Amino acid sequence: MSPIRFTHALVRPPSASVVDGLRAIDGPNPDFDRFVAEHAGYCTALEGAGVAVEVMAELHAFPDAVFVEDAALCIGGHAVILRPGAPTRAGEAGAITHDLESRFATVATVAAGSVDGGDILVTATEIIVGLSARTDAAGVAALGVAIEPTGLPVRAVDTPADVLHLKTDCAIIDDHTIFSTGRLADSGCFEGYRVVRCPHGEEPAANLIRVNDAVIMRTGFPETAALLEASGYRVDLVQADEAALIDGGLSCMSLRCAW
Repeated sequence: MSPIRFTHALVRPPSASVVDGLRAIDGPNPDFDRFVAEHAGYCTALEGAGVAVEVMAELHAFPDAVFVEDAALCIGGHAVILRPGAPTRAGEAGAITHDLESRFATVATVAAGSVDGGDILVTATEIIVGLSARTDAAGVAALGVAIEPTGLPVRAVDTPADVLHLKTDCAIIDDHTIFSTGRLADSGCFEGYRVVRCPHGEEPAANLIRVNDAVIMRTGFPETAALLEASGYRVDLVQADEAALIDGGLSCMSLRCAW
């Protein structure tokens, strides 16, 4: 099963409450109208990469619900309801359950601990899970049970203390290649993989997504775009400045699936 080939993407549009989204460092609120426009551009990029985008209902009660990847994990016909580590996001898992049960052959639930989808990197041979402020050892162990139908082993790694999620700093860009910041690559957690290092000073660009033949990444990081293009990847640029204000990135705004 390839970790970069998808047929569908599930998204949830931002609600007006997104201005109250969580952030590690106090800063300006996102502008709702610009967020909506950027989210629409993101969906267009997904469609341009060849996936059918399915839009779930917005959830006004949960400001961070636009970041759907933190609430669930989808691999083939199997979905897993996760346990987001931030208390204010706990209800998102229950809210997404019906959306997944109507689309997937099997749906399991992480039964203990906490685990955010932003800490889960799926490769062709394993599932790498970063231990972070939002994901703990109990959650990783419970994920290992919930994901058993896929046959993929789960391996826990340490996320640098100043990094919110594992995928804040990395992405899978082909079956055996990971794009990573230097600080994460230097930890040794990607031994056995080919690693392409993010240019110094452009670390926020590491949260990109490979969708079929396209690498979708944020605007504003020209060295990263040039590096990937020179390496033979097709790069599609999207704006996601408003999501970044509340610690969001490209990977967390969709559940990319292959049915």
